[in-house]
Amino acid sequence: MGKNHNGMNLQRAGCSGMGTSGSEGGQQKPTSRKTGPALLPDPYTEHKTAEAKLYLCAIKDVFSGRIVGYSISDRMTSRLAATALDNAAQMRGDIAGCVVHSDGGSQFRSRKFLRALARHHAVGSMGRVAAAGDNAAMESFFALLQKNILNRRAWTTREQLRIAIVTWIERTYHRRRRQPRLGRLTPIEYETIMIPPAALAA
Repeated sequence: MGKNHNGMNLQRAGCSGMGTSGSEGGQQKPTSRKTGPALLPDPYTEHKTAEAKLYLCAIKDVFSGRIVGYSISDRMTSRLAATALDNAAQMRGDIAGCVVHSDGGSQFRSRKFLRALARHHAVGSMGRVAAAGDNAAMESFFALLQKNILNRRAWTTREQLRIAIVTWIERTYHRRRRQPRLGRLTPIEYETIMIPPAALAA
């Protein structure tokens, strides 16, 4: 099953709405969403079905490891990245000042994506050439997705695979998979403990 990564990371300047400080490798300290949240811009990934390829762009909040915005389509265009960012903003509310970090892919340099950054008052950032560590957090997510969903079976239709991806993200990755850097909590559990209820409702 072929895949092609094209990464975005949300922590320095990245795609995802929620603030944090620190590096992607360790436990993050929460910061106000209004004072420079960090989101991991998602890498793109592509997967085959019997019908055609399906593309996924996802945005991770490096504070909790939650995928706060994603977009799935049968075409890899700048709209895919912009929609993922819009979805992250819709989930988090105010992402002004968030750093959306991505690789240098053309989708993240497109006018459509740059307009989305400006619309949400987010700060764009791109990784250095040949700096693999820049996108480690998103590569880890996509490796898990590949292992747990994409490589498990052959997929007949794009809709079948789309439902499987969404279900795995929302049910398993967010609510069942415990992460060592979060103190063996899931992203949802970690946010529930670390983020004040008023902020979660915002």
